Amino acid sequence: MKLLIVNNLASGFRDGAIYDFMRAFAVDGDEMCVRCIDGETDVAELLSDAENFDAVVAAGGDGTVAAVAYLLAETGIPVLPFPAGTANLLAANLASPAEPHALAKLMREQRLMDFDIGELELANGDAVGFSMIAGAGYDAVIMEGAREAKSLLGPMAYFTSAFANPTPQFSHLTLTIDGETIETQGVGVLVINFSKLQFDISLVHENLPRDGMFDIVVMNTHDALGLIPSVLSCVLDRAGDFPGRPDALEVFRGREVTVVADPPLAVQYDGEVTGTTTPFTARMLPEASRFVVSEECLKLYNDESAAPLTLD
Repeated sequence: MKLLIVNNLASGFRDGAIYDFMRAFAVDGDEMCVRCIDGETDVAELLSDAENFDAVVAAGGDGTVAAVAYLLAETGIPVLPFPAGTANLLAANLASPAEPHALAKLMREQRLMDFDIGELELANGDAVGFSMIAGAGYDAVIMEGAREAKSLLGPMAYFTSAFANPTPQFSHLTLTIDGETIETQGVGVLVINFSKLQFDISLVHENLPRDGMFDIVVMNTHDALGLIPSVLSCVLDRAGDFPGRPDALEVFRGREVTVVADPPLAVQYDGEVTGTTTPFTARMLPEASRFVVSEECLKLYNDESAAPLTLD
């Protein structure tokens, strides 16, 4: 096999696990091309000849994987999300292993499955892709506050940042969802594709990253304390109780959403701070990303058709 490995040197704890993957994967006749980034090089440059490879390994956090998956959207080129970041939520949602030898076996088996991906158009005209969650407001504040501490604290950096920002900006929100305008208010908006966060907590009742629709969640509270009942109801979902969400969370569904906020709110996607504020537009690209997945993932998303494939 010919693998193209995009390795983000700035992700996570920089433990070099991707090199263990390479040693575990390699057999006679294989070719592996490693291209490294640290935030300076445009990922698109590294993928300019991706069609010449059997698959692409995206080694980094959720933002790295999202960038690779978006640039390869609708090409049919398989992407293996290699969890080398801080939270690695996409890998968790895909029920992928974290150990390099297990990931090497996963790549060799080549189970492939297509998933939705979002396209985010920012206020400055840039377009980026997201596989997990994009949003504006409180979540972006948390991501910004956690950025410097992630390499030291790991996922706990997000909780530390949340506690340090108990009174986020409260704004009037105008959502245009599939042509319908909704006026509301709150401290943030989340546009969700994969819904599970750390500790297997899901923001909405169902995790449906292959249905061609976003879940759009408005946090209608004035401060962080108002979100506590909603967080508790999310935790109860793990037991299968599916409690109703409190008034602090307002949930909509749609294929395209434009968010305008007054005052403007900071925007993030898959843990990446954009440096921009609202407005933004998120569009759904149905089943545009092809991922290398585990057998558990096939069962989780009930796709009996996604049998292991052999690449030429």
